[in-house]
Amino acid sequence: MELFRKKTVEMIEDETREGQPHSLKKALNWFDLILLGIGGIIGTGIFVITGVAAAKYAGPALIISFVIAGLASAFTALSYAEFASSFPISGSTYSYSYLALGEIVAWVIGWDLILEYAFALPAIALGWSGYFTALLHSLGINVPAQIANSSFAAAGGVVNVPAMGIILFLTWLVYLGIRESATFNNIAVIFKVSVILFFIAVAVWHIKPVNWHPFMPYGWHGVMAGAAIIFFAYIGFDAVSTAAEESKNPARDMPIGIIGSLAVSSILYIAVVVILTGIIPYKLLNDPAPVAKGLEYLGMSFGSGLVSIGALVGITTVLLVMLYGQVRIFFAMSRDGLLPAFFSKLHPKHKTPYLSTWFVGIITSILAGFLPIDVLAELVNIGTLFAFLLVSLSVIILRYTRPELNRKFKCPWVPFIPIMAILFSGYLMISLPIETWIRFIVWFIIGFIIYFTYSRYNSRLAKLQQ
Repeated sequence: MELFRKKTVEMIEDETREGQPHSLKKALNWFDLILLGIGGIIGTGIFVITGVAAAKYAGPALIISFVIAGLASAFTALSYAEFASSFPISGSTYSYSYLALGEIVAWVIGWDLILEYAFALPAIALGWSGYFTALLHSLGINVPAQIANSSFAAAGGVVNVPAMGIILFLTWLVYLGIRESATFNNIAVIFKVSVILFFIAVAVWHIKPVNWHPFMPYGWHGVMAGAAIIFFAYIGFDAVSTAAEESKNPARDMPIGIIGSLAVSSILYIAVVVILTGIIPYKLLNDPAPVAKGLEYLGMSFGSGLVSIGALVGITTVLLVMLYGQVRIFFAMSRDGLLPAFFSKLHPKHKTPYLSTWFVGIITSILAGFLPIDVLAELVNIGTLFAFLLVSLSVIILRYTRPELNRKFKCPWVPFIPIMAILFSGYLMISLPIETWIRFIVWFIIGFIIYFTYSRYNSRLAKLQQ
């Protein structure tokens, strides 16, 4: 059936070979990939969402919420590592689904990834804007409400100029090339991890175990609700897989990058939550800058300012990685003919998909300028969880339908680990509000209209099979 036509491994190898008109420059090593993953993971989650999740949902038991969300991500990361090392192609889950499940499923996941990244970028940019304006305020510079907030976010707001500005700046950086983007990300990640280690080093001595009682004030329901909320903190590691085609040695480097970045980030997350809930009563953490609030509570105003700068840098790298991932999804789908050809056109000098870069940057900056953050964040979570579910399912299917494939890295204990990823992701999806599901369904109705009126007939695979 033509809706389920599949790409072959040979096709993937041919289109990603260096020298091909639409092949990307191979410039990243394993260290770049680990820092790319950390850049995408550590940011809004640790510097913003931890406080709200502790105060309103889980209390000190947020530690367990992070472990649960981390396990869901870890199970999925092993599946991502198998695909990314064996099939080093831009496009992440979209490309894997095209190989394992067929074109219509690939379109569904590609359209889902567009949802994930397109709404993650403005949501994270709004968090960046909040920290940026707060930092300026602490220096005596007050940004007028008309240009600091959208009309949805606050009375007197019109458009969020700082949120739009940071996206457009990073768009320019991604346009310049992957090496320039990676260098900026590496420096920023080293700085923000240093800030987190500083917080751990100075705050660990002020833990008061009494702050951990009651440990589970909202019960297991609160722990699971907390896991669904702070899952936002783990999105980003999957963006590493979008860089597979630009990796120098994907067979070795992709598993190291994906699993390594998730492991480092999880350790830092849990350490920060343990200390944060130990130095300040959890009910006081309902603050947009909880880590800085914790140091303020201890009377360390200098440390609080440093953490605020670290948060700003941290959120910047998350934006950079998300923007990079979104552009690579557009590039891959365009190269396959499912989106217009201009999205895969490479710049003659920078060798980047420059038209799709600026298209994504301009559209997401407009969304950041005018939309509220709560709607954006919920759509990001459901989109990411659906992507995790499908990549885990793809690993199981391909193990049975193509057992002969040369897998450079193999996810252990198949099908147990992919099934666990599916169950975790499915449960967290069910935990999201019904309004989010309605928006999710509407998004896919729009996607199917585009597929059946344009993509189905312009597919490169369809033309090859004519």
